[in-house]
Amino acid sequence: MTDMENLPLISVVVPIYNIEDCLEKCVHSIIGQTYKHLEILLVDDGSTDHTGAMCDRLAETDDRIRVFHKPNGGSSSARNLGIREAKGDYIGFVDSDDFIEPDMYRQMVEYLLEHDLQMVQISRDEINEDGTKRPDVCRPPSDKIFVDSKTFLEELLMHRGDCSFCTKLTAKELFAGWQFPEGVLNEDFYLLVHLLPAIKGVGILPMQGYHVFYRLGSNTRKKAADDFSRVFTDIVNNGDMVQEIVDRDYPQLHARAIRFNLVQRLDYMLHIPVSRMVDTDTFYVAVKKYLRTHWKDTLTNPYLTGRNRVYLLLLTVAPKAVRSLHKKVKRL
Repeated sequence: MTDMENLPLISVVVPIYNIEDCLEKCVHSIIGQTYKHLEILLVDDGSTDHTGAMCDRLAETDDRIRVFHKPNGGSSSARNLGIREAKGDYIGFVDSDDFIEPDMYRQMVEYLLEHDLQMVQISRDEINEDGTKRPDVCRPPSDKIFVDSKTFLEELLMHRGDCSFCTKLTAKELFAGWQFPEGVLNEDFYLLVHLLPAIKGVGILPMQGYHVFYRLGSNTRKKAADDFSRVFTDIVNNGDMVQEIVDRDYPQLHARAIRFNLVQRLDYMLHIPVSRMVDTDTFYVAVKKYLRTHWKDTLTNPYLTGRNRVYLLLLTVAPKAVRSLHKKVKRL
């Protein structure tokens, strides 16, 4: 891969907000890619510290960097601006907390071109602030594999797949008419399950080329903590959304989608503040109604674990009492 004129251009979008201490490492890991035919879009999402100025200084060091300053609108808003401004044939995303291996995009492009794909995924790991590695959230394959869209969605429904767009390189054409939903969490899952029916599948590389930098106080992780209750309402909404897609495009996965919906609601019921478990909270009432309507699925769905089944049945009958009991249990 030496003739750059014949290589696809990659647009790497980096949404940025108040991340002075991590930004240079992140951007330098992109600049240092062995695959050189790329552009780097730094989208400053209304930073209030010196991050915006740092973006401008970084742009002076490499003419492949373009900087965009915008009012704060959240990560999805920043990503969507990057998609609109991208000139590349393929789009990748790197969160400004994180960093990537030098050979990541070269390997991804080679696999895309070799197999004529529109989406490829690299494996990832998570690194603590002290440099130690956290347990793998998604188990990487032992070798390069191709996973058709139906099987990839099945893995997501079983909570085994990776929905992150940061670990993916995606053909820009797929984003035509689509963008990340703004003002919600779990936005990657939402967009991915809408794109999957349009492609034949996803190539997955075993190399853990994307490194999630996990630290207390980071903007990405802190945001999730600040929006704690909203996380769990959004995952329930995503369950309903993916059920519609499954029943329309992959009816063979119906039982797995029901299992996904039940587990999402179980997660919600185990985390909603007890003070909100009242009949005046319409969302809580709707979740409780779903569990009671689907009690037969809870009993018979073959993809639920025994422990999931017990908790769901108990929460269906006596949610507040079960929450009191759950305080004594370390984890589900």
